[in-house]
This record gives sequence, C-alpha cells and structure tokens, in this order.
Amino acid sequence: MDLFDKIAQNYGPLGQYAKQSHGYFMFPKLEGEIATRMKFRGKECLVWSLNNYLGLANHPEVRKADADAAKEWGMAYPMGARMMTGQTKYHEELESKLAAFVGKDDGFLLNYGYQGMVSIIDALVDRKDVIVYDAEAHACIIDGVRLHMGKRFVYTHNNMVSFEKQLERAKAMTDQTGGSILVITEGVFGMSGDMGNVKEIVKYKKKYNFRLLVDDAHGFGTMGKTGAGTGEEQGVQDEIDIYFATFAKSMAGIGAFVASKEIIINYLRYNLRSQIFAKALPMPMVIGGLKRLEIIKTHPELKANLWKITKALQTGLKENGFNIGNTQTPVTPVYLSGEVSEATNLTYDLRENYGIFCSIVSYPVVPKGTIIIRLIPTAIHTLEDVKYTIECFSKIKDKLTSGQYSTGAIVNVF
Repeated sequence: MDLFDKIAQNYGPLGQYAKQSHGYFMFPKLEGEIATRMKFRGKECLVWSLNNYLGLANHPEVRKADADAAKEWGMAYPMGARMMTGQTKYHEELESKLAAFVGKDDGFLLNYGYQGMVSIIDALVDRKDVIVYDAEAHACIIDGVRLHMGKRFVYTHNNMVSFEKQLERAKAMTDQTGGSILVITEGVFGMSGDMGNVKEIVKYKKKYNFRLLVDDAHGFGTMGKTGAGTGEEQGVQDEIDIYFATFAKSMAGIGAFVASKEIIINYLRYNLRSQIFAKALPMPMVIGGLKRLEIIKTHPELKANLWKITKALQTGLKENGFNIGNTQTPVTPVYLSGEVSEATNLTYDLRENYGIFCSIVSYPVVPKGTIIIRLIPTAIHTLEDVKYTIECFSKIKDKLTSGQYSTGAIVNVF
C-alpha cells in the first residue's frame, strides 16, 4: 500500500475528528495578551487552560527582560549547538542557579522539555538496563522508554505493590545481565493533578539499587516551601537522583533543564543527542530565564496567591458535588460522565454562552463514557473568577445530567 493512501485511511485516534474540530476543539486560537481573560473567535473568555501558574507570562519585569535581551542580542545569538559554538556564560549561569535552587550539584539547559526527556532516557540506559515507570507517565517519558533497547516494566499508577513487583522483575533481570535499574515517575501528574509517590518510591532504593528520574514539569515553582518542587514538598529532594523540569509552566517560557550530580550532568552534556545536534537556546530565552528564576525566588506571594486560588476553586467544586479526583496540586480535573458528542456540546456551551475557556478531554484520550474538564488556576486569577466558574459549572452539570447535550453528533461550530 502507498504510504499516503494508508494515512488517508487512518488519521489516528485524534485526527479522525479533525474535520469537525480543527480550530475550535483542537488547535483553537486564543488572542490578546496572555491573561485570565483573552479572546476566542472575537469573544472575551475567562481562561482556565494556560499553565501560567505564577502569572509570569506577562509580568512587567519578565516582559522587560525578554525585550531588552532581544534588542541587545537578537533571536539568533548564539549560533550553533552548545558543544560547538553555542556556549555562553549566561547559559552556564542559568544552569548553575537552577541546579542550586533545586538542591543539585549541577544542571544542563535543554531546548525543549519533550525532546529533552526523550534524549535523557536514551542517554542514561543501554540494552542491559531495565526501566521501571508509572503507567500514567507523560508522553515524553513514554516515547523515551520506547527508544530503550532493553526491557521496561510499567507499574500501576502510584501503586506501591505493583511498583515493587516490577522492581523484583527488574532486579532479577539485571542480576543476570549486569545492567542497572532506572525508575521514572512524574512529580506532578499533569492530567490528574496527584503527586508521584516519590517519598514511598525512595524507600525501595537500598533494597533494589535503582536510580530515580523525576519529571517535575508541573511541580517546579508550584510545590514545596520555596517552589523547588515535589521532592521538596515531600521532604525527599536529596533522594531524587536526576531532577527534570520545563520552562513551559511556572517559568512561562521555552526550554527545560536537568539537574543531578556533577559527574552525571557532565556525562549528559556530552551524550544528549537532542542537544549535541540542535542549536542552543536563544539569548532572550536564557536572560529571560534568569529573570523568571529570580522572581520565583524573591516573590513568594505569587505562589501563595496561586494556592489561595487553587484551594478556593477545589473546595468550591467539591462543595458543589463535583468529582475532582485525588489532586494534591493546582491541576484541577473535573470528572463527568458522557460521550464525545456530549463533551463537545458541553464545551461549546461553556465557551459561547458562559464565556469560559478550559481544556476538555474525552475518548480516546480517556476511557469511553468519561469527560474530564481540566482547570489550571494561576496566581493572577481572582476569587470572583472562581465564584463565577463554579456557578457556571453547576449549570452545565445539570444540563449534562438531564441529557441536554445528548445530540449524538459533534456540534457544528463552522
């Protein structure tokens, strides 16, 4: 069969809905300044879909740092990959300060979180090694694991009985091969909002002799006394062997970093293919990153306000009968029952008639019959935003329960 003919017959689990959803339910265009209120198709909406946890995307000091760096350096500098011609003292400074903030010896900047995590996994393990990872790990972890030439064992999400069972399998195998064990979990799971059981996981390190890699994309800046992440929150930051976070969430930027012992970071510098063969982060991203980190460290009121809004939102939803699962973090999923058509009709109603824009997830991303509306509170939302949203959610829940969204077809928005 011709490759293009094959693709035309199967657009994939999400692509099959492209004709009905593109530009509205998928690939929507939010316009205007990044804020709690933006425009969607010409109408102002209250937005709960941006991972701008600390409100840094449009913080005046951040905007000025970005603009000044762009004016001084342009977007091209430095040219080339870090290993060749893309190294600067500012890249090194940001790495050093990030590592110190999360309590590690050294750090290394990455161009993007997704490709960074894939490449980290690829660099750390060989065919003799075994990976043990959480079943609800992010796609970047899954893709990194897929590249692994050796064995990998998945454990039931946050289930320590299942975790130890997979560790036993891994140890039996590595005892034969002479390989090592790498355990991977997220610090904060971005869909459900619960934390990885990092504190429990590290209790098994001595018995099974593994190293722990934590993807803390949603935990960096939001969790822990200082914002140093999930390990700090759970009191086990020192037990995390390799700490990873992106700039796309609390830092409201582009890029990522990995932090660990100096010997490990030096190894990664010389073996991460996604960085060796890619252009260095542009200077505005680096200078801007330094300013963002400075604000996170010196303005604790931003995280405090994030949590004030988070607690108000989550408490209000629960008091009004909504199921928000086991979230322990700002990530706030609202679980409803319904089919794909009901999910789309509900989303359309929220956006067009109530002026609320939030992310919605249905089959095939989650099991049939399940709808998840994911809300991301930020430091710049207000208690009035929370009150209005809960009032609107109560109305759409009643409509869903009474069958008003049951048309059997995805709403035509075009």
